[in-house]
Amino acid sequence: MSKKKDSDAEEAVLSYLNKNNRPYSAVDIFTNLHKEYGKTAVQRSLENLSSQQKIHEKIYGKQKVYAPLQDKFGDYDEEKVKQLDTQITELQTKLKTLQETFKSNEAELKRLNSSLTTEEATARLKEFNSKCEVYEKRLSKIKSADNHVTPEIKDKIYKNHKTAVDFWRKRKRMCTDIVNSILENYPKSKKQLMEDIGLETDEEYNAVLPKK
Repeated sequence: MSKKKDSDAEEAVLSYLNKNNRPYSAVDIFTNLHKEYGKTAVQRSLENLSSQQKIHEKIYGKQKVYAPLQDKFGDYDEEKVKQLDTQITELQTKLKTLQETFKSNEAELKRLNSSLTTEEATARLKEFNSKCEVYEKRLSKIKSADNHVTPEIKDKIYKNHKTAVDFWRKRKRMCTDIVNSILENYPKSKKQLMEDIGLETDEEYNAVLPKK
């Protein structure tokens, strides 16, 4: 639908307010006039009518509300209007409180929806209990075994192992030094030397020195 001229908007806005005799925001009027006039034209018309004192302008928080002059509609009860303003303020405060409560409840609902359901939590608990039983049986079996190695024996085993490895490493190094010394005046290859003296190596038996 094409927009009518802005010059017609002011008359249409005033007529609409007088016809309905109730307060509206600029957006309400723009929508209720079926968007026949641009939003800017409606806002400008309201400001012009207010400056000409043809309508009332009230500010509630960040929103402006417009209403027709009441002298055309019989007696104007200023006290009643004040009471209505008070009620509006109270309702706005109540609305704000309800919105905050709603926001808090919505966040709590979101948190609960992301949590496990009762059925899921029960199943998870059952699973953990089963695993605990398995580990408890294994632990009990280990504790009841009669072939435990005492800390003293364990330390002795590690000490003997270290001593053996140290001897192994030392003798391997000595053997290597001897072979290298012989090779300095030996006319054949190292491999041939090893065969001639019948020397076996760790590599032949896939024996690897443990790391320090």
